[in-house]
Amino acid sequence: MIRLLISAALFLAAAAIGLLAADQVVDGVDVSASGFVVMVVLYAIVQSVLTPFVTKVAATKAPVLLGGTSLVSTFIALVVATLFGDALTISGGIGTWIAATVIVWVVTAIASLLLPWALVKAGVEKARPRRAARRA
Repeated sequence: MIRLLISAALFLAAAAIGLLAADQVVDGVDVSASGFVVMVVLYAIVQSVLTPFVTKVAATKAPVLLGGTSLVSTFIALVVATLFGDALTISGGIGTWIAATVIVWVVTAIASLLLPWALVKAGVEKARPRRAARRA
């Protein structure tokens, strides 16, 4: 149960980082502080629910598209997040939507890989002085 909660917290943090990166990099993407947490949770839930569904549909209907299922899920999750609340707005044409989708997808993937590593490293660094003190 604790692993599930930690995984969920790490995914929420990665999603928040991805959305903030799109806000900084893509013109036309605006993330506001008002309702930010709700928007991140909504985005993460939609992304988590849609990814297996889109993957299953792609596997049965169009196996060639399996590699793009995460991008499709990210796009749909962004659409849903913009529809509910005002914390995320994406204005502009299809290019803005594509850029936002790719940035959120890439940054979230990288953050999902690096956050656990950083937490483990921080935990090891914090534990070293205590372990050394017990040995002495």
